[in-house]
Amino acid sequence: MKMLRGWLFDTLQKRFFFGWVILAATSFSMIGTGPGQSHLIGLYFAPIGEEMTSFFAIDWMQANRQTALAYAYGIATFLAAFLLPKMGKLLDQHGPATMLSIVLVGLGLTALLFSLVADWFSIAIGFGFLRFLGQGALMLACVNMVSQWFDKRRGFALGIMSLGFPLSMAIHPPLCQWLMDVVGWRQSWIWLGLSTLILFLPVALLFAHSKPEPLGLRPDGAHANPEANTQAEVWGLTRREALQTPAFYIITTGLFCLSALVTTLHVFFKSILTTHGLEAQTATMMFTISGITAAISMPIIGQMLDRYRTEWMFCGGLVIMTASLISITLVNSLPSAIIFAIIFGLNNGVTMTFFGFLWPRYFGRKHLGSIQGVGQMVGIIGASIGAIPLAIAIDRFGDYDLTLQVLAVLPLVAAVLALFLRHPLTETTQTTRS
Repeated sequence: MKMLRGWLFDTLQKRFFFGWVILAATSFSMIGTGPGQSHLIGLYFAPIGEEMTSFFAIDWMQANRQTALAYAYGIATFLAAFLLPKMGKLLDQHGPATMLSIVLVGLGLTALLFSLVADWFSIAIGFGFLRFLGQGALMLACVNMVSQWFDKRRGFALGIMSLGFPLSMAIHPPLCQWLMDVVGWRQSWIWLGLSTLILFLPVALLFAHSKPEPLGLRPDGAHANPEANTQAEVWGLTRREALQTPAFYIITTGLFCLSALVTTLHVFFKSILTTHGLEAQTATMMFTISGITAAISMPIIGQMLDRYRTEWMFCGGLVIMTASLISITLVNSLPSAIIFAIIFGLNNGVTMTFFGFLWPRYFGRKHLGSIQGVGQMVGIIGASIGAIPLAIAIDRFGDYDLTLQVLAVLPLVAAVLALFLRHPLTETTQTTRS
């Protein structure tokens, strides 16, 4: 395997910068995050809820199945989030290429085992592993690797890498809905697990390399100086230094809102639209429109991040989050649903690109895994609680709209904070660490 990896690198690097291969491999791997993403898991809430058993709070769970599942989803995601700082350290120690392969194996096996869940506890445990491995660790490894290989064009590169996420949005919901209709929801998870191991793992094993410096390269394709200390050339704040800056908390506040509220819409996407009069299959197809919109927008957003002031871009992205929450409450026909799907697709493009871009932009890449791990943990905590308010709203009041409109205030507040985002380093600190 090592010889084959080396031959592939030498052959491809002679023709073009190998970073573009890294970009293709990580973008493809991002499609593989689907089993851990809310846009796929949310489709299974109804069939899982119908079969779910429990030996405690039986009467309450019978009457509040969606809320019970939302709690299982939220609690499991919340606990899994605290593993991400450790994952960040492992990325710094062993490199994102090694960790990417390990995570893909774990995600494939988890999807296979998820086909066996029955009671509330096993469902919650399955949710936890799916979220940690798919939505957390796999995305973290991909983002880290691309951030190591690109610097001046990092925004554009991350926009391209993130295309795997909208492709998953466009492919997984209708495909899994079809699988559920044909073979049932349990068998569909077996297919998801097998596809992860067969399609995505070989790409990571053959093409993923953690950093350009050990290969004699520099980010963006420049050749490294063989006499230089490559470790010293890579700049970055430590995690402790990053946690002492206002920028860290402004970024985490905004990303917390984006993660929580995007997850909310993903989980209840189909349910909200059907309560507004759309057929189930039509509602599911809106995922495809959102996915296509996100795919088109991500490279553009990435280029804008490379060109324009980051705090303005961050503020604008949070305003788009508010527009998504409001526009879904106004759906009353197919055209209005399409308008929402387009806005939400743009929202996903913004969110995915920001999650990768902001950490190396403000804190460097020397200790990037450790810092990203903490930031990703905060985002996953947001995702863990995002679905709960809407689950309570539908079980108690039979309506989502008022709760969505109240939640729309949160990203507006974060948008104002984003305008105060500044680089954490003084000129003196930059000089001593450059």
